[in-house]
Amino acid sequence: MSEDWTVPAWTIVSAVVVVLLLGVVLVLITVRGRRRSARDRAAAQAEAARLRDQVAEIARRLDEAAAVPAPGRPEADTSDYVITRIGTPDEPAPVVPAPVFADLVLRESVVQAASLVAGLRRALAPETRHRIRFEMRREVKRSRKQRRADLKTARREWEARQRADVDEDSAA
Repeated sequence: MSEDWTVPAWTIVSAVVVVLLLGVVLVLITVRGRRRSARDRAAAQAEAARLRDQVAEIARRLDEAAAVPAPGRPEADTSDYVITRIGTPDEPAPVVPAPVFADLVLRESVVQAASLVAGLRRALAPETRHRIRFEMRREVKRSRKQRRADLKTARREWEARQRADVDEDSAA
């Protein structure tokens, strides 16, 4: 080694060793993860095969039970006036994959939140608040006028009844 180097050789060697150790650790973690995922996949496939066998057995039993009519059980009515089609094999229901479903739900939530924020911003705008305040004042004035008019009408009717009672008393 020469003394012309600005970085000591031991720092370069230790940095290379650290990088190599990190590489080895990453390779080991990757290999272990692949083995675990292969083991989990094999277990899931075995479970799926077992469940398929159970479903096939249940379907076979149901077919046998449907083929033998039970005594005292009425036969199914095949009239044309059936309202629903429950139990008849039609089209299967559409199935959306989980990531697409999550994406749809997230998009819908974002759209609803954005529309709520836009509505609040519009409702709390100064122009809107001024218009609401103006309309409230106008409505308060209108209701006061209406109350005064109703009060005048009621007072006039009451006074007319009073006069009518006085006229009846003086005529009698």
